[in-house]
Amino acid sequence: MTLPASYSKNKLLKSFSALGPYVRELKCQNDYFFFDCLAVCVSAKAAPEIREFWGWWLELEAQEQGFIYNYQIGLFDKNGEWRAMSIKKKADLEHLESTLQTFHKRLTGSFETLNLTLTPSDNTITLQTQVIA
Repeated sequence: MTLPASYSKNKLLKSFSALGPYVRELKCQNDYFFFDCLAVCVSAKAAPEIREFWGWWLELEAQEQGFIYNYQIGLFDKNGEWRAMSIKKKADLEHLESTLQTFHKRLTGSFETLNLTLTPSDNTITLQTQVIA
């Protein structure tokens, strides 16, 4: 699918960058955008280059009038890869959900400004408190 008319990849990246340090430009393509958040360090005792984090990631895929989004939660491992996993510690999960919900509010506001739709995919996560929608 291609980007909605009059929305270039660069224009969208500029808008997404204003949301904070979440967009990963090197993983973005013309009709696909990737965001993530390293919310909770698993162990600060590990050397910085091999630390793992609990967090979330978001994939946006273009459709005619906006984007379909898919959030996942899990572990950012020492190899720099995301793995979908359940988070056992309640405090870690609550912090992660808080960062995700705060980001999502900012993302929806940005999409309203751009007059684009933002639709959840069938595979997006359900948080303890709500579905991200």
